[in-house]
Amino acid sequence: MTSHATLQVLLFGGTGMVGAAVLDQCLADDRVTHVLAVGRTPTGRTHPKLSELAHADLFDISPIADQLRGYDACFFTVGVSAADLKEPEYTRTTYDLTLAVARTMRAIAPEIAFLYVSGAGTDSSEKGRFMWARVKGRTENALLAMGFKRAVMVRLGGLIPLKGLKSKTRLYRITYAIMRPILPIGHMLMPGVVTTPRLLGRAMIAAALGETDKQILSGKDIHQLGQ
Repeated sequence: MTSHATLQVLLFGGTGMVGAAVLDQCLADDRVTHVLAVGRTPTGRTHPKLSELAHADLFDISPIADQLRGYDACFFTVGVSAADLKEPEYTRTTYDLTLAVARTMRAIAPEIAFLYVSGAGTDSSEKGRFMWARVKGRTENALLAMGFKRAVMVRLGGLIPLKGLKSKTRLYRITYAIMRPILPIGHMLMPGVVTTPRLLGRAMIAAALGETDKQILSGKDIHQLGQ
């Protein structure tokens, strides 16, 4: 059981495709009473439940730490494509940035639920052949060992993007342009592989509220929790 019937949510990465999907559901969901979106650029959204906090250097959020206190959950959806990146570059954004934010949040709010959007196929052993999967696995392992009261790794597979939203990553834009017509079919046939913004957001809210004991959510888990 959770001590909160509702949540106040910190959201990192609200301008990305995943973050925008999560933000959309948080604003629509009665279980979320307030969202503070933290990022380098504004989300472009206006809503009575939404506040925004611009901060240029997410590697060091200590200057804004006092404004991040009092929240129930932190949804970290910042991500970058591994395409054309060497491991040190990918590690800097995927591991170093995530852990920098998490360490500050752990110091100022150890009771907060920290949810990290990872990826299907993430390698918890950190020894697999795929660089991105090893780095994601290393990131997950570090977060789970950090000592949050609740830490949940959300292993997202395919996501049907919000209407009109385009990824900042060229490869993803091309991929989604090709896949967009068949993604809804993929969701119907393989709901544990391809999900919707609503299901993803609802699953993360449910996990933050303690409606699952799982620390790693698979695509199947996302589908079940998001109902």
